[in-house]
Amino acid sequence: MENQINEKELKAWSGWGMLAVLLLAGIVCVVLCIGIPVAAEGGDASFWIIIPILALCVLCVLAAGFKVVNPNESYVLTFFGKYYGTLKKDGFYWVNPFATAVNPAGNIGGIGARKVSLKAMTLNNDKQKVNDEEGNPIEIGVVVIWRITNTARAVFSVDNYYSFVSTQCDSAIRQVARQYPYDVADGGNEKTLRGSSQEIADVLKAELQSRVDMAGIEIMEARISHLAYAPEIAAAMLQRQQASAIIAARQKIVDGAVSMVDMALKKLAENNIVELDAERKAQMVSNLLVVLCGNKDAQPIVNSGSIF
Repeated sequence: MENQINEKELKAWSGWGMLAVLLLAGIVCVVLCIGIPVAAEGGDASFWIIIPILALCVLCVLAAGFKVVNPNESYVLTFFGKYYGTLKKDGFYWVNPFATAVNPAGNIGGIGARKVSLKAMTLNNDKQKVNDEEGNPIEIGVVVIWRITNTARAVFSVDNYYSFVSTQCDSAIRQVARQYPYDVADGGNEKTLRGSSQEIADVLKAELQSRVDMAGIEIMEARISHLAYAPEIAAAMLQRQQASAIIAARQKIVDGAVSMVDMALKKLAENNIVELDAERKAQMVSNLLVVLCGNKDAQPIVNSGSIF
């Protein structure tokens, strides 16, 4: 991308060494401010005393260059409108006092308006209504864990990197959701939003990563946290799911009943218990299927006479 700013890690001076120099220079200036009038012995020392006073003012300006960087924090510095460098390594440093820290996202991460957090941050995106592959309205929410890897791009390439991630997350959700159905009614092997959570999470992460690369942001994890049919079709979809469950259960019951009838006929024939003609077999099969597939318990009837 044109005009893309690459991160430059700043090699700053140790703050402790500079602090010692400034303290020593400050003591000298104070001593001179006190000693010059005494040495003048009542003479005019106003001209000479201006020098240590100006030196004290310069020391106060230089003291503004001290920076404390905690672990996983950074300063992105500009010098009169130009990118000066990024202070990322934790410690106590002294930098050019005229270099200004920039952070357009403000207090993101809770570390202050001037610092840019390098910690892993969580974006719990509000649930939104989108359409799946079949056009069904669904409600979906996503949790995204992300962090800044390139501070220069995060600060200078986008207006507000936190809002940028949130907006791109909304767009990525819509893009991914319309590629997959909410669920497969016939029990097929197609990937779905509800049944293929890991695959959908990987696709969502890749889609979102491609959108935030320009801002120097790494998507560590992206997962669906809320998934449901929209209220206007939730009742109808529930009925469809119940019907599918009933059909699946009936299919299993019928398969089991047919296998049991077949086993019963084979056992009767193998053990020569009774010989049945085709009509009697059909009647027996009918009776067994009614007993095995019925919703209620069958009431046995004992026939004390001949069946022929």
